[in-house]
Amino acid sequence: MPAIPQKPRLIGYARVSTEEQATHAQVDELRAAGCGVVHEEHGSGASRARPVLARLLREIAAGEVLVVVRLDRLARSVSHLLDVIEQLEARRAHFRSLRDPIDTSTPQGMFSLQVLGAVAQLERALIAERTKAGMAAAKARGRLPGNPGLRARDPAALRKVAAARDKVFTGDVLASMESWLPVVRRLRPAQSWDDVVRVLNRQGTQHWTAERLRRAVRRAVRERFADPALLARAQRRPPQERLATLVTGIALANPALSLRNIGAQLEAMHERTPSGGARWSASSVKHLLDRAKAAGLFLASAPAE
Repeated sequence: MPAIPQKPRLIGYARVSTEEQATHAQVDELRAAGCGVVHEEHGSGASRARPVLARLLREIAAGEVLVVVRLDRLARSVSHLLDVIEQLEARRAHFRSLRDPIDTSTPQGMFSLQVLGAVAQLERALIAERTKAGMAAAKARGRLPGNPGLRARDPAALRKVAAARDKVFTGDVLASMESWLPVVRRLRPAQSWDDVVRVLNRQGTQHWTAERLRRAVRRAVRERFADPALLARAQRRPPQERLATLVTGIALANPALSLRNIGAQLEAMHERTPSGGARWSASSVKHLLDRAKAAGLFLASAPAE
């Protein structure tokens, strides 16, 4: 007899805006739809700084389905919705809204998602067009574009803009942590910020600078998603010891890499071999991994050649 396909695991997410509101109605509807686990959160839909959702997106497994009652429980903008779904797709998970025609595990749901993407693109184009028209009209009336308070360097206006930028940065940090924080945890504080940035930039998910990464880690520590020890000063190490910890960090950050892949990454980072050469062999990488293991660095299994 052919095997009966198992139903995907449904994981519910319920959100209300204030502590005074209750999620009971959403939880009941999600459980009735088959969600064995429901995560609850209190927070504004306009804010991307939602720790429960960020943790859920980091931990959801391939094949699982994130379920909400309505789209506005997950996001208040099309761009935020598409960003969340992109993170789910990166983990090979799916998304479903009970009251909207969105189910990324079905062709019809993916079509609806593509329509939303087109709407978002049109919305951005219309906003840009209105902004340009407004600036042209203001210029014709002799008015300067921008915030008058900022032009006057008004302290209250400067504080308001700084707070808004800080809020956006926090949301971006929390939303993208799954792509960079595991690597930081593997490499810091054994490696310098510059080395960690080089490893992250080789992954190609974002472009990092040392200062931007430090700021992101400080924010993750402040939100209690990361250990303060990550911010400790990196100790100076002998060249071979530094290379051993760097190679181990790369291997642990991406266990799918083979020894040759790690060598290619080191070459792209312009790292010299222990003997000073520019070309990395699989045996050179394995030698450093063996040194790291002997020094007590944990590595579950050595990568294949």
